[in-house]
Amino acid sequence: MQELVDRYGVLLVFANVLALSLGLPVPAMPTLILVGAGLALQPGAMWLPLLGVLAVSVTASLIGDSVWFYAGRRYGNRTLQSLCRLSLSRDTCMKRTERFYGRFGIRILSVAKFIPGLSMVSVPLAGAMHARLPLFLRYDGVGATLWAALGLGLGVVFSRQVESVIDLLSRLGAGAGVLIGIALAAYVAWRWWRRRTLLKSLEAARIEPDALDTLVQAGQAPVLFDIRAPGFRDVDPYVIPGAVFADERELGGILATYPRDGKMVIYCACPDEVSAAWMAAKLRKAGFRDVLPLRGGIDAWRGAGYGVERIGD
Repeated sequence: MQELVDRYGVLLVFANVLALSLGLPVPAMPTLILVGAGLALQPGAMWLPLLGVLAVSVTASLIGDSVWFYAGRRYGNRTLQSLCRLSLSRDTCMKRTERFYGRFGIRILSVAKFIPGLSMVSVPLAGAMHARLPLFLRYDGVGATLWAALGLGLGVVFSRQVESVIDLLSRLGAGAGVLIGIALAAYVAWRWWRRRTLLKSLEAARIEPDALDTLVQAGQAPVLFDIRAPGFRDVDPYVIPGAVFADERELGGILATYPRDGKMVIYCACPDEVSAAWMAAKLRKAGFRDVLPLRGGIDAWRGAGYGVERIGD
């Protein structure tokens, strides 16, 4: 293990952290723990090499995050949607990040790397929200430093245990790679199964943009709910004409205001309209008879050539 750390440790940390920050599914925390343990087991003072590896890790993280920061600034919503489609928890990553960012602002970058899925979207969201570059570098740098220091620190504290694990894996030879591959495949399969179970639990019924426009033109416009989080509405400050802002977690106002026999259409910003479908299911359970998500949300509405209104006009 020490030979591996001596020869490739710094390069491995840089490449692994950079790949992770660019969005590749290659966890870097095990690498940081391994390198931290290797440095702790070496003779002599370890603090200077540890600080060097920490600096390399933070630099790699800032490079990768800056790419997504500028992508968010330039492409806005398209970058956010693309990232969520790459996520194993893509139906919740956007919504959760919007809420965290709406509450804490760019300061959320200080802890985003510790929350699965949050860092991946919060960085381009900061760019899309036109956060100032010095503020971004400050808070993202703090977060990268804390995250890397935790990994290296765990390696130092548990260096003997890490060494025992590495020795065991070396004795297993090729079998170790098979076990790691099986564990990774099992994790991906579990996340996929969770997503499939969620989608199967929600009804597949949707209303198409053309059908919604037909109702509007016929003077039969339904109640239209926009349930995008405030942060997303700041990035994309447009709504379908007549839409009312709502939060799918707080249905009390809707239950008290609208008749149960009226038609309702809901749109969100998440893939597969999961948040909208979840809210529709809750409203149907509460007695509303005709509630449907809008397929594709506001993007599909615009893509079909229908007009939108700027928020506040």
